[in-house]
Amino acid sequence: MSDADESAAPARHRPPRSFVLRQGRITPAQARAFEAHWARYGLAFQGVPRDLDAVFGRSAPRVVEIGFGNGEQLLHAAAHEPDKDFIGIEVHRPGVGRLMNGLAAGDLANVRLYNHDAVEVLAQEIAPASLAEVRIYFPDPWPKKRHHKRRLIQPAFVDFLATRVRPGGLLHLATDWAEYAEQMLATVDASPHWRNRAGTGGFAACPAWRVETHFERRGTRLGHGVWDLVHERTGT
Repeated sequence: MSDADESAAPARHRPPRSFVLRQGRITPAQARAFEAHWARYGLAFQGVPRDLDAVFGRSAPRVVEIGFGNGEQLLHAAAHEPDKDFIGIEVHRPGVGRLMNGLAAGDLANVRLYNHDAVEVLAQEIAPASLAEVRIYFPDPWPKKRHHKRRLIQPAFVDFLATRVRPGGLLHLATDWAEYAEQMLATVDASPHWRNRAGTGGFAACPAWRVETHFERRGTRLGHGVWDLVHERTGT
């Protein structure tokens, strides 16, 4: 994909939505978080490019986490990687509310959150080559074969992410679904825009920045494996 094509890429490459909106029950505390903390941590989707230096009040490496769930990992990252700014994108309001309460309790200032579709946010509000990293942990595996087309990690999406990450930046994926892990690996390895840090066909050791979450510990008790992939953005 040429540099000239990057700004047009989102419209051509947009995959179907990769989630089913099952909101579940939002607790009173999570609901109150939107009233108390959204003005500080929330970003309302506007469909125009963001000035992230203005949003965060500084220039720093920017990391996007897509589908942060209950926010356990993102909260840890914000506290332990203070030199970075984090943009979390999650469609489920209970998780957004829970994370905002945690951020406020820690008085953390280096996180902003979207309660919106990640593809639309990346396509319309994040400038090309403006990110240092994209992190996607335990996306929905859509285990039935007829649903595999709904999986987030597809060739077009992987190539599109490359337009938003600067050369030398990272794409870090993790899953506890073995078959999806193999598909992820083959998909990202096949893209000319990413280089596998573990070597072609290799999974990575879990990096220090990803902690074992409650979700992951539960899966481990059930006998699930966990696979990490870390790829670096090439100059192509």
